[in-house]
Amino acid sequence: MDQVSDLLKGKDVRLLTVPADASVYDAVKQMVDANVGSLLVTVDGRIQGIVTERDYLRRVTLEGRTDEDTNVSEIMTAPLIVVRPETSVEECMAVMTDRRIRHMPVVDDGEIVAMVSIGDIVKYQSKQQSFQIQYLTDYITAR
Repeated sequence: MDQVSDLLKGKDVRLLTVPADASVYDAVKQMVDANVGSLLVTVDGRIQGIVTERDYLRRVTLEGRTDEDTNVSEIMTAPLIVVRPETSVEECMAVMTDRRIRHMPVVDDGEIVAMVSIGDIVKYQSKQQSFQIQYLTDYITAR
């Protein structure tokens, strides 16, 4: 059974963070510049939560706040829902589906080592299915 650690092989695992006291505008700009949908939120250098595109839409746009006058701490999601490197890809996808989230930190020995998105999972599973199809095609045509 494939694990999250398998999915992370070859993936850029840099962690993008934003201070909790930063404006939502600064966080959104950072997400756009990095082409990502979430940032880990830090307080005094320690990761305390996550801010996502969905947080922005629900807690800024729909509540009539302004992104320059709202701090990230006011809209971030905490506590974090996390997975471990040995978590199966299927279980990771099930947690994301059940909790209706698209991004999860990967924690190893108490430290966040990477982020996994639903896009990462779909891409990984698609690649695995392509390998399986090619293997079966080769097996069938080799006869």
